[in-house]
Amino acid sequence: MAKKPLSIGVIGDSDAVLAFRTLGMRVISVQSAQQAANAVFKLVSDGIPVIFITEDIARQIPETMSQYDSDPLVSLIPIPGSRETTGLGMERLHANVEKAVGANILLNNMEE
Repeated sequence: MAKKPLSIGVIGDSDAVLAFRTLGMRVISVQSAQQAANAVFKLVSDGIPVIFITEDIARQIPETMSQYDSDPLVSLIPIPGSRETTGLGMERLHANVEKAVGANILLNNMEE
């Protein structure tokens, strides 16, 4: 029996995420924090290990985002949405790199 290939999930407002469906990703369009938290739980329950979440939605569900911070089987990755970027994705990237190696070894473009 062939293994089912792992998939990538995308959560956000419909304007920002619908294009990802053409790439074969599991897309869930949400309009509220409750819908977003439920969407994360649904994708994780379905075995989706990588989930992109638009920054504006990710900021609305900090408890859900932090719930999976220490889970090695799930990665919640903030991405810019259809509006402007808030920098949350880069903030989390820097924090995760610093946690992993003990120092922020990435160039911080925000300070340059």
